[in-house]
Amino acid sequence: MLLTMTTEPEQQIGVGAPDAFQRLWTPHRMAYIQGENKPSGPGADDGCPFCSIPAKSDEDGLIVARGEHVYAVLNLYPYNGGHLMVVPFRHVADYTELDGPETAELADFTKRAMTALRKASGAHGFNIGMNQGQAAGAGIAAHLHQHIVPRWGGDTNFMPVVGHTKVLPQLLADTRKMLADVWPGA
Repeated sequence: MLLTMTTEPEQQIGVGAPDAFQRLWTPHRMAYIQGENKPSGPGADDGCPFCSIPAKSDEDGLIVARGEHVYAVLNLYPYNGGHLMVVPFRHVADYTELDGPETAELADFTKRAMTALRKASGAHGFNIGMNQGQAAGAGIAAHLHQHIVPRWGGDTNFMPVVGHTKVLPQLLADTRKMLADVWPGA
């Protein structure tokens, strides 16, 4: 914790050359970088977090809403506050493997997620998409998931651009409750 602010650069042993930057440490990101919660293989029984999340309570699993074929869950490693994912219950890797009802509910939950995020946080826009396969950047390629990332005018400031750091203003549990409370019905 930073107890005092100074305008003078301070020597910080072990962090490189002294400079005028303050440090914002995000050690929780190391879990993602080191592969925590990543499956050991492509099967549903290989530690797939998207297969194990539905067995948890909504609060423990950060589940915002459950449908018949898919569920909406907060991303543990969000790009922005409110970053949701829509995930089929069935363990499939590719969008083309979804059947008709799964595809329809995934689309419906995407619309509901946008509505809830607009209502709860006033999102101005969204990045929506799927990374299909490791080569395309999928962190968990074996289980399909669609990202819904809320965006606001001016949300790209010096922190992510220069500091390569996102500042999230709310705990994930609080964000989950806020979105679950405004999730639109069927």
